[in-house]
Amino acid sequence: MTFKIAVLSGDGIGPEVVSEAVKVLKIVAHKYGISMSFQEGIIGGQALDIMGEPLPQQTLSLCKDSHAVLLGAVGGPKWDRLEFHKRPERGLLGIREQLGLYANLRPAKLFSPLADASPLKREIIEGLDILVVRELTGGIYYGKPKGIEPIPGGEKGFNTLVYTTTEIERIARLAFQLANRRRRKLTSVDKANILETSVLWRKVVTRVAEEFPEVSLNHILVDNCAMQLIRDPKQFDVLVMGNLFGDILSDEAAMLTGSIGLLPSASLGSEIGLYEPVHGSAPDIAGKDIANPLATILSAAMMLRYSFNKPEVADEIEGAINQILAEGYRTQDIYHKGTKLVGTRKMGDLVVQNIFL
Repeated sequence: MTFKIAVLSGDGIGPEVVSEAVKVLKIVAHKYGISMSFQEGIIGGQALDIMGEPLPQQTLSLCKDSHAVLLGAVGGPKWDRLEFHKRPERGLLGIREQLGLYANLRPAKLFSPLADASPLKREIIEGLDILVVRELTGGIYYGKPKGIEPIPGGEKGFNTLVYTTTEIERIARLAFQLANRRRRKLTSVDKANILETSVLWRKVVTRVAEEFPEVSLNHILVDNCAMQLIRDPKQFDVLVMGNLFGDILSDEAAMLTGSIGLLPSASLGSEIGLYEPVHGSAPDIAGKDIANPLATILSAAMMLRYSFNKPEVADEIEGAINQILAEGYRTQDIYHKGTKLVGTRKMGDLVVQNIFL
């Protein structure tokens, strides 16, 4: 079987970091005899400049005909003044919707050589390896009615928080499946002491848990979870939560590792997964060979793990990155005195070299 990968480099530093991830994928494909094909498409600002829209039909068709999508980043100040529906970010939202990607996976895994870069003490953070599973297509971001309307003396803004049984069941079931592959511990985050939607959330998650007796389930209120992520983050394995809570807490969990330049993500739901770094397009450093490609390379490792069922290959990529960091190699964003400064391409080359050791 040939795994077909749609490569959407996007804007800013996207082409540079995606190029290094593709280089690593080609190397592991050669080493392990995995057949992969790569086809490029355009999205975001690049697509706007060429096609006049952020998500051309050709790109969408390419993605739907692939097994996985590797995305760089979209957006930048060049397109900030465009109408909302024309901005580059609409391409990303559109592809998530069209591919049915209802689950966003954000791992927060500490590479030991970077422990001192974390805002937390080493003894609290050492060994951190958690996975935030965020429901991506429901909740308050998509609920209706919503808007801003005039009222006597001013205006009123309103949003509607809605979750259905089906939406909760599918994200919960995926989270249990992921927890079953890890340390078999799932924490469900809600606000069931206040919100009716959270009462339903907790009820449905508890019912889905009956399908996974080997996974332990714990419920936690969102405010307590925010505190516990700082106090004792290693108590968690997999956390599942709604869209709004996931948006906020996944950023908090991500920063525990000390560098946004090493944070990958996956968006799942249909048979096609989308993989992208958490960081943005960083147009101010584009083309300078200083961007950190490791988050995108780690996103490619997630592709191998979740879309291609090659966890041992994903482990090897992660191990290679840990070794490089242990040897002191750093891109500009994580560089400090006493380490070895390298550029984007060199960092990708080092990953490749360590895979062949």
